[in-house]
Amino acid sequence: QVQLVESGGGSVQAGGSLTLSCAASGFHYSSNCMGWFRQLPGKDRELVASMYRAGQSTYYADSMKDRFTVSQDNADNTLWLQMIGQKSEDSGRYYCAAGYGYWSDPLGSPRDVTFWGQGTQVTVSS
Repeated sequence: QVQLVESGGGSVQAGGSLTLSCAASGFHYSSNCMGWFRQLPGKDRELVASMYRAGQSTYYADSMKDRFTVSQDNADNTLWLQMIGQKSEDSGRYYCAAGYGYWSDPLGSPRDVTFWGQGTQVTVSS
C-alpha cells in the first residue's frame, strides 16, 4: 500500500521560506516519478515540480523555478520542497504525488498521478 504523508506547511511572511517534506512508503521512486502539486484558491491543481527516477530529470513550473527546489533523500524515502522568497500568491494547499512517467505539464500532469498525499496548507501573508 502506497502512503504519502506531507508535513511542513504553515504560515509565513512574504519573502520568507518554508520547507515541505513527504514521507513515502510502498513506492519505489527511484524508478518512477514523484513531485509536488498545489491548488490555489479557486484554481485547478497545478504541477509545481517533479523529479523523475531519483533526479534523472527534474521539472519546475516557470513561476517557481527560481524560488523552489525539489530534492529526495534516498536513505529514508523522503521528498522535499524548499520554498524561498514566498509570495502571497503561493498560498494554497500543496500535495505530494507519485506515479509513472514524467510530469512536465503544469495543468495536465495531475491526470497522470497515481498516488496523492492528503496535502498540507501553506499561507503566505503580505
